[in-house]
Amino acid sequence: MGQADEPSTGQQIAVSVVLLVIDFMVIACAVYVYGMTGWAESYDSDSTSPSSASGVALQASWLLVGGAVVTGGGLLAKGWRIAGIVQLVVLGGAAALFSSAVGG
Repeated sequence: MGQADEPSTGQQIAVSVVLLVIDFMVIACAVYVYGMTGWAESYDSDSTSPSSASGVALQASWLLVGGAVVTGGGLLAKGWRIAGIVQLVVLGGAAALFSSAVGG
């Protein structure tokens, strides 16, 4: 017999889908702010000042890493493997993309 307190696969998939929608909204907001910052900097002709877009990308990267650790790690600790792995992969991958924008 299975454990009674273990969540069903259907529940885990439903939670994963809901959190995935929230993740994509957060990622879209971060991309929008990063893009708007880069666009606004294109009007600034002072090339000696540091790029604010890389600072925004760094903040977005840290935000996404923190979200991956808190939500993904929390769900894994609770025993929700599917939802936890989805959170780690999606938010961790987005954080890696933003961190590559910091260096470039």
